[in-house]
Amino acid sequence: MGPLLTSSVQTALQAARAAGNGSLRCSLDLAKSEATISLHDEGWRWSEQLFPYPPVLKQRTVYHWEAGDFRPVARFTTALIKLIPTDWGPPTFEIDGIKMLPTARVSPMADAEQKVRLVEPAGKRILDTCGGLGYFAACARSAEGSQVLSFEINPDVIWLRSLNPWSPDHRWVPRVDEALTLVNADVGERLESLPSESFDAVLHDPPRFGIAGELYSQEFYHQLARVLRRRGRLFHYTGSPNKLTSGRDVPREVAARLKRAGFSVELIGDGVLARKLAR
Repeated sequence: MGPLLTSSVQTALQAARAAGNGSLRCSLDLAKSEATISLHDEGWRWSEQLFPYPPVLKQRTVYHWEAGDFRPVARFTTALIKLIPTDWGPPTFEIDGIKMLPTARVSPMADAEQKVRLVEPAGKRILDTCGGLGYFAACARSAEGSQVLSFEINPDVIWLRSLNPWSPDHRWVPRVDEALTLVNADVGERLESLPSESFDAVLHDPPRFGIAGELYSQEFYHQLARVLRRRGRLFHYTGSPNKLTSGRDVPREVAARLKRAGFSVELIGDGVLARKLAR
């Protein structure tokens, strides 16, 4: 793994070089740690490797070292998927320009911590339906969740998290956490094959309704109820998409479907906290 650069790191690099400094203390892993790099006329050195001074780097872009150059952490297959730096350190990501994680008022990792706390993860086996960058899974494990099964349908998102030092299974960590299993598959297709009452809690953070409506369906919620043990908790992130323009209240629609699936529900923050009823 090489360094990760952003436009802010480049600005500091240019300023230190212009000032004639011989070294610079900065972060090369999106503020997860700091490193000291030495500055030379022909480039800058870190971890016993000499790197060229990069050309102008775009804002809202993370760059990684690949094939002798700094390239954006982005891929375009069926959609443009891109890692986006934040002021908080942990990055977010976008799919075709749509931001997947909240960052305006809180770090996406801190936001994940708050939501994971709602399902009281300690000692529980947890289903993470839409893994994304893995922040829900990371927070569940750090809160002593006993086991996390995480699904992520998009291989390009898994590639993003392999380069993201804040993701729980990135290549910067030499040890594999056996209590976290990441599966590259559609949770909607795999859910029916999971055993009944095999999870103590569920974390459901799907893309918005217009992108993945099947993950908001009544049948999908019935399947979540089936795999969850009695009195098990579920947190469903919804946000409030299109509420001002269309008048649609997605959180209340979700709450109504979850009730029909056998949950008690509570609207909380930007989602729904549900508990499976004892029957």
